[in-house]
Formats: sequence, structure tokens, C-alpha cells
Amino acid sequence: MALARSGDVELHYESTGAGEAPVLLVMGLGMTATGWWRTVPTLAERFRVLSFDNRGVGRSARPPGPYTVAQLADDAIAVLDAAGERSAHVYGISLGGMIAQEIALRHPDRVRRLVLAATTPGSARARRPDSATLAFFERRGRMPAEEAVWASVPYNYAARTRAESAQRIADDIAQRLRFPIEPAPYMAQLAAAIGHDADERLSAVGAPTLVVHGLEDRMVHPDNARLLAEAIPRAELRLWPQTGHLLFTDEPAVDRDVLRFLSER
Repeated sequence: MALARSGDVELHYESTGAGEAPVLLVMGLGMTATGWWRTVPTLAERFRVLSFDNRGVGRSARPPGPYTVAQLADDAIAVLDAAGERSAHVYGISLGGMIAQEIALRHPDRVRRLVLAATTPGSARARRPDSATLAFFERRGRMPAEEAVWASVPYNYAARTRAESAQRIADDIAQRLRFPIEPAPYMAQLAAAIGHDADERLSAVGAPTLVVHGLEDRMVHPDNARLLAEAIPRAELRLWPQTGHLLFTDEPAVDRDVLRFLSER
């Protein structure tokens, strides 16, 4: 465990493993580095894995919001700097995938390969969630932490996982409740996600890119993955059936596929 500094904001980060290159993991809305608990051991088989708590959550500082995706991207670069890494593969999910896009656009020399999971390019072209999901986003910010993570289950996981793998969901939630998010930082991060718009700039992404998305994702519609893959030059697209928003819990093969992509020459 270590600290990075982005301006006057301290960011908690962790380093696991060692290998031919680092991988920077960027987590999504209202979650901390513990959300990567399934992913880190897989990627650490070949890489040094850096995971961190975005500003506002977990063990990082909680300055008042709203936040912007550009601000959160600069925070991620501060983690790379503190870890002594000039460049890294970058793997982001949900809001973390929006941050990863901005890292690749603002700091192209720092990104080796890019993985965008369960995320969106933003803009008016982006496919919005259904009305029930949008209402939940707003309602969740007012819920106590434990109620919020359990109420999120129908939105985060595919039907197959909810029916057959309840223990996998419970294990995830135990990790999330180690460092529960507070309402104000949640809304500050939500503001960043709502304001994200990289659509018209994505043709400038030069890093080899993999776009992965679950076909049962209610939080971010899978049509957004198609938009990303069309906009980013030579991007690969993987759409996973019977898989929802937290796709690495629904389908463990997702992270194996990410490992394959990051290992390519």
C-alpha cells in the first residue's frame, strides 16, 4: 500500500506482482481498488498490477465535488508517477473506462495498450440506460452503503449469476463494504460520468484497444461498446453473452481474455 499525490489530493494505491510491464486498473463509480479483487491475481501472473482508489472513495482523499473525468485521469497519471512507471497498459471499467479514454487522449505516451470495459464514449450518440436504471442511479446516492450495494445487484449482475452464483455476488459485496462510499463523493463521481464526452476525439487514440462488454449490462448499454469500437482505430470488440455490468464476476474468462490481449506483441 502506498500514496500518490495529485495536486493536494492524496490517492491510495496498491502494487501486486512483477513482470514485463505494469497494468494500471481504473475502477468505476462508487467502487474502490477492492473491486478488482478477482482481476488482480490473473493479471499479476505476467504483469505488475497497480490499482487505486479514485478521489472521493476508499482510502483516498475526499475533496468536495463535482469531479470531472479529465481530473480523474490526471489522478491516475499521478499514481503511475508515484509508482515510478513511465507507461502502462490501462484497463478501466464503467466510469473507470471513461477515465481510461481520457488518459489515452490526454497522455498518449503513457498508454501501451488500452482495455475499455462496460463503458461509453459519452455524447448525444451514446445509448442511455432505461428509465428504471437512471432512477436507481439517482436514488442510490441517498441510500446507506450496505443497502445501496445490495440494491445494485439486479443492475450489476446477469440473470445467470443471480440465479446460480449467489456466493460470487456475496463475495463481491464483502469486498465493496470494506470501504463503503459516502453519498457526497458518489454524487461527485456521478457528475463526472454524466459529463463525459470523448466521442469526437476517439479517432486520436493510438494505443491498441480492446473493448469488452456484457450483453446483459443494464448500467451501460452494450450499444456503447459498438460505438467505442467503431470510433477507435483498429479496436477489437468482445461482447459476452449472459454477462452484465460487473462482467469479470459474471464471466471469469473475461480477465483471461484481457490477459491474452495485454500479452500480445
